[in-house]
Amino acid sequence: MKSPTERRHAFRRLHESGCFVIPNPWDIGSARLLASLGFKALATTSSGIAWSLGRSDNHVPLEESLARIRSIAESVEVPVNADFEGGFAVEPDAVDRNVALAAESGVAGISIEDSTVDSTEPLFDFTLSVDRIRAARSAIDRCGADILLTARSEGFIVGRPDLNETIRRLTAYAGAGADCLYAPGIRSRSEIAAIVEAVAPKPVNVLVGSDFTTVAELAALGVRRISVGGALARAAWAGFLAAAREIAEQGAFSRLAGAVPFIDINRAFGPL
Repeated sequence: MKSPTERRHAFRRLHESGCFVIPNPWDIGSARLLASLGFKALATTSSGIAWSLGRSDNHVPLEESLARIRSIAESVEVPVNADFEGGFAVEPDAVDRNVALAAESGVAGISIEDSTVDSTEPLFDFTLSVDRIRAARSAIDRCGADILLTARSEGFIVGRPDLNETIRRLTAYAGAGADCLYAPGIRSRSEIAAIVEAVAPKPVNVLVGSDFTTVAELAALGVRRISVGGALARAAWAGFLAAAREIAEQGAFSRLAGAVPFIDINRAFGPL
């Protein structure tokens, strides 16, 4: 197994040129399968982890989230980025403490978002948001872990789809020490290009949760990293529910015929 330092260096190199896909596992099994397909890095998904525990997104406590993140990071050779939600705190000092804990989990990257999870005020105040990213940067630097920090601005997925405000926040986060910038929910070519230009030369992550684009198209726009968030988890749940509903509602089993053969999935989880 490569050391955390080796994986962190590899993760940084991925952000220096080209465009790569960083899919999102939610447990050890999904992580190992994705790594076996040749992906060069992985990123946890807070929603996928929550659903696997029978909870809604943003309702898994810090200790449980850290345990799952650590288990995923330790299960594969490739670098893993932690979806660390909003740092599991509001105030910068608390974000600092929690990011320091995450830095000990073996991850190569950490993402911090500016969503409050409050529908009435869905984004943290601008100044507070910048201070939170600065605190995360400080924690990483103090640990000497060379972890790549991604700052997320959530306006487009929490009902505040304002491109100018999103760019204002992302550029400020870059100035506060973020290494990579991410605005989930951005879908139009012009808006993606505007963000890439605004934060250049720092890399941009784009979320793809449906078939609105391709890797080649995003690479042509200058996007460096592509993640799928909870989409793979949703796809897995779709197959599970379709088969289960057919059994429950029709007493039929035809959808099970399309399942991965036992021997293939069992072989994938053989001895390391």
